[in-house]
Parts: sequence; C-alpha cells; structure tokens
Amino acid sequence: MPGLPKGEDEHRDPFFTHFRPRPSLSSRGPFALRDRLACHYHDAELKLLGSGMRLSLHGGCVVWLAIGAAAIVPLPAPAAAQVPPQTDCAALEAGPTRTVTRIIDGETVALDDGRELRLIGSLAPRAIDVGLEHGAWAMETKTRDALGDLLLGKSIELKFGGARTDRYGRLQAHAFLVEREQRRWVQHYLLANGLARAYAGAGNRACASELLAAERGARESRRGLWAEAAYQVRSAREIKELLGYRTTFQLVEGQVVRVALVRGAIYLNFERRWRHAFSVLLRREDRILLGDFAGNPNGLVGQRVRARGWIDQRDGPRIDLSAAGQLEVLTKAAQPEAR
Repeated sequence: MPGLPKGEDEHRDPFFTHFRPRPSLSSRGPFALRDRLACHYHDAELKLLGSGMRLSLHGGCVVWLAIGAAAIVPLPAPAAAQVPPQTDCAALEAGPTRTVTRIIDGETVALDDGRELRLIGSLAPRAIDVGLEHGAWAMETKTRDALGDLLLGKSIELKFGGARTDRYGRLQAHAFLVEREQRRWVQHYLLANGLARAYAGAGNRACASELLAAERGARESRRGLWAEAAYQVRSAREIKELLGYRTTFQLVEGQVVRVALVRGAIYLNFERRWRHAFSVLLRREDRILLGDFAGNPNGLVGQRVRARGWIDQRDGPRIDLSAAGQLEVLTKAAQPEAR
C-alpha cells in the first residue's frame, strides 16, 4: 500500500495492603498495650517488629496483638509461570546458517548475505494495530528491542516449512538460535512471551499447532501484548465493532449456528440472519483447516470456535481462512453423522 513501510500492508490485510490501627482503652506500657488491627488486604505478611516473628495472613481479618509495634508487608507476588523452550519442529526442512546483522522490525531481520528474513508464523505488534503512526506504539518497540537482544550479531539456523520467499523477495523461515549448547526456536520464544501473535499464511502452515500452543500460554496469562485491550479476543456478535477493524488481524470467538456450501466455498455463520453478520469462509479444498471437522463441516454447528485472520467485508465482516487464517474449536460436543 502506498505510504506504508514494506510489509506494513501485511498487518492491514491478507491487585497493596491497607490496615487501620484501633488502639484499645487499655494502655499500660508499650509491650502491654493491646492494639486492635482491622486488616483489609489481599495477601500480606505480618511481622512483629523487634521479635522477628512473622505471621502470614490471607483474606480479611481482625488481629489482636500483645505488642505495640507491627508492620504489614506485602507478600512477594508469585513468580510468573516459566515457559518451557521449544527447540524444534519436525515438519521443517533444514536450511542455511546465517548471522543477523540488523533488526528491521519485530518480525524481520537482515542477514549477513544481504537478504532479509521474515520470521514466518509470528505477527509482531505494529502501530497500525492501535491507529498510531509507524514507530509510535510501545509494544512495537518492545518486541523489536527484545528481538535485537536475542539475535543481533548472532548466528541462526534457518528451517523452511513452505514457500521460501514472499512477494518482497524476503526469505520466509523459522529461526533457531544455538548458543552455549542451548537451542531456542525464535518464533516460539516471541509467542510464549507475548511479543507476537501466531498466524499461518497460505503456503506456510507448518508447525501451526506448536505456535498456537506457545501463544496460548501467554494469552491466558495476559503476558506482553495480551495485557493490552487492542489485542483482546473479539466477539462474533459485535458486528459494528468488527467492521471497525477491517484490514487488521483479529481473533474472533463465537458459536457456529449454520454451515453452508456456496460456489465451492464453505461458510461458517454465527447468526441466523447471516447476510450482514460475521462469517468465516474457506475454499472447499482447504477443508483440512477445519481439523477434526474436515470430513464433516456440519459437525461445527453448535460448536464454539475461535477464528483468526484479517478482517475484510462482504456484506458483513468476515475472515478468510484460506488466505491467512486458522480455526480453533473451543468445545468438543459430539459430532452428528455426516450426511
């Protein structure tokens, strides 16, 4: 698109502590004074000053102390769940080893042979996601910086899972960093840390389930970009909202109420009055994208699903799975027999 940096059109289309001391009427010296503490907190640790005694408290309470000095200290937050590193994907074909010489953006790097590498399968945050000018979105900068800390000046192994170049002539590959006898899959790292969203474009769908699994942990923990309202999962029933997100990549959830085959395309409808409602479509030959329902698309009726891809409009908003989309079935109701 005119006026956008190279690749930008890819993003357009295809809980502290509070307490209140209440001293008793009795006051016979600092160590005989009974202080009544009405405690209102989440989780806290009560430390009796000068005694070294500690009492862990959970929930609201009233505590009577025989010592006049006390302090409420917040307990440390539980450590974030550690994401186990994914080291490989068996579906990929080995490629060359190259050195990263420059970070172009959160999903593209320059290599020592002069070519550019698009980290296929991970979609980095862009300013366009929130209607800002290029380079003005904090999450965009965060991902780019994290990628630089991880890769700049280091060698990576490239592996391919489909089309090896894109329309800009960039390499499309998965990257693996081998450092101090440790191996790290770069796309998995970005997704697991909430620095990107998973996607699968036509002709490059290898390892899609592994990448979705990496993203799932970050999304459910609201890690990284998933803490931002801009990346929340949308409802299939919010038609006006979805139309406002035309040309952007979104995750949309809803219950399938109708499946139709129209001129070689399979349509998943989410409203009885489907014409101006949200829909998901795919070419009949791409029914493998329906996973367990590939042989019986009608079995999706009544199922709650999550579709991801770029929003476009044909009467109502829609996502074309065949172009660059994925479908996850969130419920596992019994499938009716194929007819």
